[in-house]
Amino acid sequence: MNRFIAAACATLIAGTAAQAARAQVTDEDIANDAATVEDVVTHGRGRGLQRYSPLDTLNRETVEYLIPAWAFSLGGEKQRGQETQPLVKDGVMYITGSYSRLYAIDARTGQELWQYDARLPEGILPCCDVVNRGAALWGDKVYFGTLDARLVALDAKTGDVVWNKKIADYKEGYSYTAAPLIHNGLIITGNSGGEFGIVGEVQARDAETGELVWTRPMIEGHMGTLNGEESTMTGTLNATWPGDMWKQGGGATWLGGSYDAETDTLVFGAGNPAPWNSWLRNAGEPVEGNTGDNLYAASRVGLDPATGEIKWHFQTTPREGWDFDGVNEVVGFTDKDGNKRYGTADRNGFFYVLDRADGGYVDAFPFVKDITWAEGIDDTGRPIFVEANRPGRPAELTGEAKGETIFAAPSFLGGKNWMPMSYSENTGLFYVPSNEWGMDMWNEPVTYKKGAAYMGAGFTIKPLYEDHIGSLKAIDPATGEWVWEFKNDAPLWGGVMSTKGGLVFTGTPEGRFIAFDDATGEELWSFQTGSGVVGQPITWEQDGEQYVSVISGWGGAVPLWGGEVAKKVNFLNQGATLWTFKLPKALAELASTQ
Repeated sequence: MNRFIAAACATLIAGTAAQAARAQVTDEDIANDAATVEDVVTHGRGRGLQRYSPLDTLNRETVEYLIPAWAFSLGGEKQRGQETQPLVKDGVMYITGSYSRLYAIDARTGQELWQYDARLPEGILPCCDVVNRGAALWGDKVYFGTLDARLVALDAKTGDVVWNKKIADYKEGYSYTAAPLIHNGLIITGNSGGEFGIVGEVQARDAETGELVWTRPMIEGHMGTLNGEESTMTGTLNATWPGDMWKQGGGATWLGGSYDAETDTLVFGAGNPAPWNSWLRNAGEPVEGNTGDNLYAASRVGLDPATGEIKWHFQTTPREGWDFDGVNEVVGFTDKDGNKRYGTADRNGFFYVLDRADGGYVDAFPFVKDITWAEGIDDTGRPIFVEANRPGRPAELTGEAKGETIFAAPSFLGGKNWMPMSYSENTGLFYVPSNEWGMDMWNEPVTYKKGAAYMGAGFTIKPLYEDHIGSLKAIDPATGEWVWEFKNDAPLWGGVMSTKGGLVFTGTPEGRFIAFDDATGEELWSFQTGSGVVGQPITWEQDGEQYVSVISGWGGAVPLWGGEVAKKVNFLNQGATLWTFKLPKALAELASTQ
């Protein structure tokens, strides 16, 4: 009995020590996240968003022995789309869920430690399902954004609210769904709501107190702030916008950002200009003295993390008219010649390689089979438009309420939407989740009204091929070559992870969680999760064993906006289960002997 009591006390002491240890995430932890294996403390497994793990215990030979360790249900009726990426620190996992919930879970057993529900008000206006894509860890806190455009800091040990700050007014159409970014004691966020005539912005707050340090709007004519005072105007008033349209110019920063330590630069993407109807913004027919580019919408923007000042920008779709958001993640990598580069797969169907020093254009190539809105990209990085495939001008000049319908590919949901790609240091390839689809699209008259949709366009999405919509491609950023392709019947909408063990993981709406050979695309392992996988996988080492985790729960933009495509997959079940797998030591040893 005494031995039992002693053992119990030792367990209690160890547990208390673990609680104290997990309470602190340092700047060093965050900076080294891509290289360490015991924890995953950043969204993207490192602020450069490569989503690559140096673990190789789980590899091409051992992956067949990967087995379920535990499953955690988010429960209740609040299912819908589950797009989160888990975080793991000292044996505790943190995940966000639909309807702005956050959970702390014992990563060894799957037991819930605590749960926080944001208790959303009536009248929220999310455009694309009630999703949340993840949290952030720093110090003794865990942070996440909510659908009513708030940023919440919780005690990581208890789930108690430390502070709760308003990002913007949800009644005007603002919301927030991305994982925040931590850098040097600042918590950095974007905003959502591009279909409601909001103004995209990046905000930096003191992570300890939640107080604003700086803001940087993404649309020309708006003023930034620094320490509570106006700093500088974004761009030049009316340089690329007509009249007062900049006031509701869109450019939502809804997917969050990355950080490049070598150049000390934050990189955020800005979404579509508002409204979608490009003729109203002079983008359909630019006027003298105004290019109609509508900066800085549909752009990648480099920011000074100390002040929020713009260091550089690259606009992927100037004169945007197809809802080709420029928000997709910007991933830092070093090419085969030692050059420091960024890779980004745009919604418009082109993969861009940029110079990390200044965001300058290096190269671009298609990553989907059909692109009809542009003939290609010129030597400066600007698209060569096919003007006949721009949605037609509506009533202002034609007398018709509806402009001419055109067919464009890819669809407005993009060759690639939000779902994050991975760059493998093992192969030097990007693994890009893409979709092959197009759309009928037309423009309509529209006027701005606070809190109402501000689009001025209609559309119908259509599949392009009978045998697939989704396409996971392994792409060489040096040549644009598609090294291999995995085709999927339904659209792909989940994240991708690669590993030193020669594996690439992703999931499908049909519920399959799959591991591929990173060099050949051969399917090596799969597991049926019971619902569509639109989440983001992670891997880590715990107690000497390698674990993999992904959330399953169908939803997101496809069932809401997909038209004919949505009907194709309307049989898919919703769900809300976090699946965690492991490679047991005994099976890993068995595999090594064989």
